[in-house]
Order: sequence, then C-alpha cells, then structure tokens
Amino acid sequence: MSRFRLTRTLPEDATDAALRADVLAGLTSTPKWLPPKWFYDARGSELFEEITALAEYYPTRAEREILLGRAGDIAAATGAQTLVELGSGSSEKTRVLLDALTGLRAYVPVDVSESALTGAGQALVAERPGLRVHALIADFTGGLTLPDTPGPRLVAFLGGTIGNLLPEERAAFLSGVRALLAPGDALLLGTDLVKDEEVLVRAYDDAAGVTAEFNKNVLSVVNRELAADFAPAAFEHVALWNAEREWIEMRLRARTAQTVKVQALDLAVDFADGEELRTEVSAKFRREGVRAELAAAGLELAHWWTDGADRFALSLSVLR
Repeated sequence: MSRFRLTRTLPEDATDAALRADVLAGLTSTPKWLPPKWFYDARGSELFEEITALAEYYPTRAEREILLGRAGDIAAATGAQTLVELGSGSSEKTRVLLDALTGLRAYVPVDVSESALTGAGQALVAERPGLRVHALIADFTGGLTLPDTPGPRLVAFLGGTIGNLLPEERAAFLSGVRALLAPGDALLLGTDLVKDEEVLVRAYDDAAGVTAEFNKNVLSVVNRELAADFAPAAFEHVALWNAEREWIEMRLRARTAQTVKVQALDLAVDFADGEELRTEVSAKFRREGVRAELAAAGLELAHWWTDGADRFALSLSVLR
C-alpha cells in the first residue's frame, strides 16, 4: 500500500468560485479590499520565498530559530504520533518538527495547492520510510475533517498566518481547530509579536521593493483569472501600522482616478485618485492576548517560546 495518499475535499471549481465571490464582494465594498490568499499563484509564491530571505523580514528566521531550539521540547510535551499542518505549502519548515517527533507515524499536510502537496508529500515518504503522508486539498478556514490517524495528534499552524485573519475569523478558526482535537492532542501556533513600529513597517515595505511586487501580484491574478484590466503600475504599495488594532495593513493606492473592468463579473470599478484597496491585515500579538483567544476557544496555553529577540512566539496548547 502506498504511504502517500492525496484526498480532495474542495470541489474542482471551488478556487474559481471563491475568487469570484471575494473579488465581487471586495471591489464593491467601501473601503475596497481583497483577501491576501490571492497573492499566492506560482509567481506570488516565488516572491514570498524571496521576501523570507530579505534582511527586513524577520518572522521566518525568528520562527525557525524557535523550532530549532524547541522542537525537542515540543516532541516531549506532545508525544505526537500524527502531525497535522495547516497551510503546509512546501512543508520545508516542518522538517525540523518531523526530525524531532521520533514517534511520529503520520503526517497530514493541508493546503489548497495540489502541486505543493504532491511534491512535498512524495519527497517526504521517499526520505522517511516509516512515515505515512495523507495530504488534504482543503481550505483550513472552513469545515475541516481529518483522516483517521493515530493519536496523540499535533496540529501546527505556523508562520504567523493566523494574523491574516480578522478577530472574528480567528475566533471561528480556533473554535474549529478545538473541535478537531481529542484529549491529549495539541495545537502549535506561530504568532508574530507587537514591537517597534519602524521594524514592523520595514518588514512589509522592503528597500528592494519585493513586497511591493508581491502586493501588486494580486492584481495580476485577478487580471488573468477574471479577465480584468488592472494596470499594476497605476497603483502604489502602502504598508502602515494600525496602533489601535495592533496590525500591519498592506494596501494598494491608486496613483490616478481610473476605472477597472472585470469582464468575468461584468463589473466596472471606479477608483478615485489616492483611493486605497486593502490587500492584507497582519495582526501582531501579545502573550496575554493569545492566551485569551485560545481560552475563548476552549484551549489552555501550556507553553510559550520566543526567539532570542522576542520578535516571534510559538505557543503550545494541550487539550486535557
């Protein structure tokens, strides 16, 4: 029997339908918005990999530092036999956990990208003869059902991605994760921490302009998939810190008044000169805030680890 299995829980046309719904809702709202998940076509994924290597962008390095230093502690605290990773992508950062979880029998990567899941999953079973990989093509923000795998299970949601969810979305997500867990299972959560505004803004507005290109890539995705006529050069990348909500906002600001047509939706969208389109929220956290959000979902914070500069945190919640 093959040790790699791929299950699709998303309909074949789910991505197209979701894009249409998001673009219609976002471009007809006031103020306008688009969700950050549409950055990540092949080009967007390449650009994000470049971002993670930039001097200004600390989260990836800081999280990896914690994983390298604490993977043994995570393994000891959980005794996990199954690792479930939400938004797994290429599964690169997970290899540190896979190495530490010596009793691991199954890995369940969850992502919307079939190609990423297949490539990573097949590579892992080739490298690790004792490991079974059951990949799920699924949207982890909506009604996830996990395969039957041995417990205890460790669910990992890394990269600070939870910060891309609005507070009400985070509450629903954490409650959904709690519903997946049985006693003895655990959640490993990566959260970027509140820090100096200048450091935060630089991380999302690098000197080389890679993040600006990444931000504008969402317009290229809409152009290609929905026959729109956005001119990316007609928009300026903006990153700012919202001190009240403690999150970074990425926006695209129209350089001139313009009308954009989205043929697939039979939609014409007017932008005023200087009007902004919000493309991402990236919330930053404090320990007590994370504890409170976990508690509201029925999860108890058991361990809290940060990198040496207290820029990023991994928290472990174990269901008793």
